[in-house]
Amino acid sequence: MERGSRESFTRMGTLGIEEECFVVDDDGRPTSGTDELVYEHDPPEILDDRLDHELFKFVIETQTPLIEEPSDARESLLEIRRALVDHANEHGFQIAAAGLHPLAKWRELEHAEKPRYQSQLDRIQYPQHRNTTAGVHVHVGVDDADKAVWIANELRWYVPIMLALSANSPYWNGFDTGLQSARAKIFEALPNTGMPTYFEDYEAFDQFERRMLETNAIEDRGELWYDVRPHTAHGTVELRTPDGQADPDIVMAFVEYAHALVEALAAEYEDGAPGYGREHRRELLDENKWRAIRHGQDASFITRDLEGTVDLGEVVDRECERLGIEGIKRVYERESGAERQRRLREEDGPDALCQSLLLGTE
Repeated sequence: MERGSRESFTRMGTLGIEEECFVVDDDGRPTSGTDELVYEHDPPEILDDRLDHELFKFVIETQTPLIEEPSDARESLLEIRRALVDHANEHGFQIAAAGLHPLAKWRELEHAEKPRYQSQLDRIQYPQHRNTTAGVHVHVGVDDADKAVWIANELRWYVPIMLALSANSPYWNGFDTGLQSARAKIFEALPNTGMPTYFEDYEAFDQFERRMLETNAIEDRGELWYDVRPHTAHGTVELRTPDGQADPDIVMAFVEYAHALVEALAAEYEDGAPGYGREHRRELLDENKWRAIRHGQDASFITRDLEGTVDLGEVVDRECERLGIEGIKRVYERESGAERQRRLREEDGPDALCQSLLLGTE
């Protein structure tokens, strides 16, 4: 039973980026499933041990190598993306990204044959059978286990902010859900997902993780699929909330924001700040997340001190000024992913929509 440990938390501020993407055909339409890119051919060297299927064969995941300096993150991401796109093209496929592929119908898609996924399908049944979701996960290194848990507690309030900015999945199973991020709602049907509760310290989180394993609630540590979690093997805090994105600039805006947030919260922790985490009921944080799912960039949120509400635009302005960042401001000022998908489908049809989701590599 593989476990992480307190000793994993040794480095502050390193980065890792995981992206889930879709394997599509020449027309950008979902493929029912293929083994060619993962099992039948060796990928480019940079993708060795960094490429795998997700639950469905048409969903593929990549990971960057450990990124020591934030300034190297963009090139590291693009290097992985180029290798993946080249690998796919070589075998007659393309790669697309969004929170959900708007034309994917889960009943027509093949599940991965990996024992881990077959076990999940058997155990979880319907919610996992239909789980065609794809997201972006950002890991930020933290040099102390208790600090990592404290930061993860605090980050829960920021999760809906990132989700609202990233909302890029209005369509599911071919129809318009009326949501901005249907992916987040589909994924929440699985066990051990969504907004985590507050953990007192690393020992409390470790005890929870151990109990989940010992009671067969999960088969491995990776099945704690919460929106934010301390990663007890990588020694990171992992933010798992954004929808998948074709545009690398949008991904990098979230990487910049996640890194800046973790660094700022680490400084608060070291200064002995009490933080808000203990006061943040999961139910109120869930309400903020629902607002992000439903309204995306038009959402307003219950404030961090729980005293009122604040519009997303105001949060973005404040955060950019407070943290010295600008990427999320550019994301907020452009058309949202969900609205762009709706506009393209309405004005130009499904072919243009599919083309718009092809993975960017520049």
